[in-house]
Amino acid sequence: MRVISYNLRKHQASGELVDLAQNFGVDALCLQECDTTDLPDTLGQLQLADSTKGNRLGLAIYYRPDRFTAHGTKTFALKKSLHDMVLSPAHERLIGTRVRDNETDHELVIASFHAAPLTATNSLRRNQIHAAHAELLGMGTGLMTLMVGDFNYPFFTKNLNEHMKNTGYELSLSNRRTYTRYKVFKGHFDFATSLGLNIENVETLPRGASDHLPILVTAEYGQESTPFQEPPAS
Repeated sequence: MRVISYNLRKHQASGELVDLAQNFGVDALCLQECDTTDLPDTLGQLQLADSTKGNRLGLAIYYRPDRFTAHGTKTFALKKSLHDMVLSPAHERLIGTRVRDNETDHELVIASFHAAPLTATNSLRRNQIHAAHAELLGMGTGLMTLMVGDFNYPFFTKNLNEHMKNTGYELSLSNRRTYTRYKVFKGHFDFATSLGLNIENVETLPRGASDHLPILVTAEYGQESTPFQEPPAS
């Protein structure tokens, strides 16, 4: 399974989406900071699952319908930072799509996440991450989860990794930095958290028009993951 996450920098990198969808053989594409009113229904072989509606700069998920069957998408509001409340409100910071893998019959949730900006504290971002995981678990008991996006967490990621382990999630950083626009604020802003999956690789892709670099996550189902089975007829 191959999933790309990309922060479009206020939709400026939207012209790159078709190439990303076609050139990297992806099964899903998760976006942040996109103008959801300007997103097409399809990008090459990818289909738009859904997008947020309450943000000026929103989130969206595309998926490959010959690989996945989508069974519903939900958007979620998370705890707001002062930046959200005063300067630029962001009501929905998480979107998740529940899918069934048509090749293996596994079910999972694929999610796009955008944490509070660097003006907020790491404590608040950890709160948002934990709350996001809880919301995604609510989409189906025991489902595997892949949450990718802009975590705005370039410092003390080892600390964050310990927090993730304590809740059963794995944090996966990419092979190179994903944000290098400023000398001070540079590092791994974009990464993945997962549950029930084996993350084989997270690759930082070439820079485009955004101040973030896209990441490509390659994942396999964990050994304990079991294919979905239809409930017996009553």
